[in-house]
Amino acid sequence: MMQKTIKALGIFMLVLFTAISFSSCSSEDDVTKDDVFAGVYKGSVSYKDADKNISTTEGSVFVTKVVSGTKYNFAFSNDIPALNGIDFEQKGANTIIMVGSNATAYVRVENNQVKILYTKDGKTWTADCKR
Repeated sequence: MMQKTIKALGIFMLVLFTAISFSSCSSEDDVTKDDVFAGVYKGSVSYKDADKNISTTEGSVFVTKVVSGTKYNFAFSNDIPALNGIDFEQKGANTIIMVGSNATAYVRVENNQVKILYTKDGKTWTADCKR
């Protein structure tokens, strides 16, 4: 029980630190129009719902861009259900962030890193992966 509490607190602090570290800058290139974020990112992934509790430090997330141009899909390793159709906006030159991010739904993709804390309908996905 204590480990779960410490892990949840650690994830919350990671998300809070990342949110605080945002910087705003402009760029002539809209990176959401490119596929620079597509690919495999490796690292820690987890998923929890009423029936499953999956967690590994040797997982992966496969990021693909949807035809719409601003939506992305996230396919996880280790039998973790995918997150599909997440809408993004550009933040800085090499970063996109989920539209509507908040304390329980946060997805950030940089050209070399993915960070996810996404809770919906009693299900929680997390990822801290690099390529």
